[in-house]
Amino acid sequence: MLQLQNIRENQESIITALKKRNIDAAPMLSKVLELDEKRRSIQTELDATLAESNKLSKEIGMLFKTGKAQEANALKEKTAGLKEASKKLGDDLNTTADELQQQLYLIPNVPHESVPAGSSEEDNEEIFKEGDIPTLFEGALPHWELAKKYDIIDFELGVKITGAGFPVYKGKGARLQRALISYFLDKNAEAGYTEMQVPLMVNEDSGYGTGQLPDKEGQMYHVQADDLYLIPTAEVPVTNLHRGDLLAESDFPIKYTGYTPCFRREAGSYGAHVRGLNRLHQFDKVEIVRLEHPDNSYQALDEMVEHVKNILRELKLPYRILRLCGGDLGFTSALTFDFEVFSTAQDRWLEISSVSNFETFQANRLKLRYKDENGKSQLAHTLNGSSLALPRVLAGILENYQTDSGIKIPDVLVPYCGFDTID
Repeated sequence: MLQLQNIRENQESIITALKKRNIDAAPMLSKVLELDEKRRSIQTELDATLAESNKLSKEIGMLFKTGKAQEANALKEKTAGLKEASKKLGDDLNTTADELQQQLYLIPNVPHESVPAGSSEEDNEEIFKEGDIPTLFEGALPHWELAKKYDIIDFELGVKITGAGFPVYKGKGARLQRALISYFLDKNAEAGYTEMQVPLMVNEDSGYGTGQLPDKEGQMYHVQADDLYLIPTAEVPVTNLHRGDLLAESDFPIKYTGYTPCFRREAGSYGAHVRGLNRLHQFDKVEIVRLEHPDNSYQALDEMVEHVKNILRELKLPYRILRLCGGDLGFTSALTFDFEVFSTAQDRWLEISSVSNFETFQANRLKLRYKDENGKSQLAHTLNGSSLALPRVLAGILENYQTDSGIKIPDVLVPYCGFDTID
């Protein structure tokens, strides 16, 4: 959520910056400022009414003490009117403040100056590419056929139990999945991230805190009886660990990692590009989250990007990094780098990680602050990244490491798996 003072002071520059998202923010910002003015006017009137009421209450007390009961009772009638007026003003203030908050929730984050203009993923900017794309043997298969051939993932069984998008991992497929989770967590721990095990459902406040609500409400599974949401990413519960906190500068950096299943409705997702593991309703992901001093957050973002690079180098998967354009940038992000692995059997790039800096956008919603050197409260910066999302990493391994006699396991995963081949 953008800071209200920033909107007051920099309305035109925010409108210009949000044009990168192909958004005309002028009407939204005008509405915000209109509601803010209304709120401040009501607050001023309420303060004056309460002050007058308090003043009269003191006068009434003095009149009673000096035996002037008739004058005191006359003033009591006036204070009754003031109390009624202050109650109405208080209700109007709460209503206006809520309208203002809801309007602020609708405005996305301002893109970083380095974000390229663009309207879709076609306009994202490739900034790095590494790794050799293997030449597969004739008759190489996409991962969903490999899964069936070697009986390691059963998509039909998942449909029987739950529905499409809920695969069942079997035998060596399940062990490879568990190996990847352990490997990712170990790599993150080695890099100084503290492992956290968090709830898989969050309340509404948590959803609003990290910006999934109201923006992505239609993509989240909602347990209506308890008003809880299944998490779409560990970013939500992990970042909310510090909702409402006032930190010291010495607390930074705060670095967390966590493994969770993730749940996304993915409404409207159809077609060949969502086959197999390409897009699921339930999938496993290991996340990294950082809370940073604003002066250090972009250095932290660079470190997170290098960290994910090193993991993919060890897995020996060909990958590239994209700087997302304004039209493809997530609602809460100021700057995002997407990692994509090349799926040789599908002959296409598959997104496996997003690494983002949200600057103060989430922190403002979370009321996540720190005391600066002058003792003043300031908003922290929050960042997160996938390290990594498992389905498409697994798809990339199955497809790129396949041979005509089986699927090799990347060397770095063999100690975790306990086997070196799926055959």
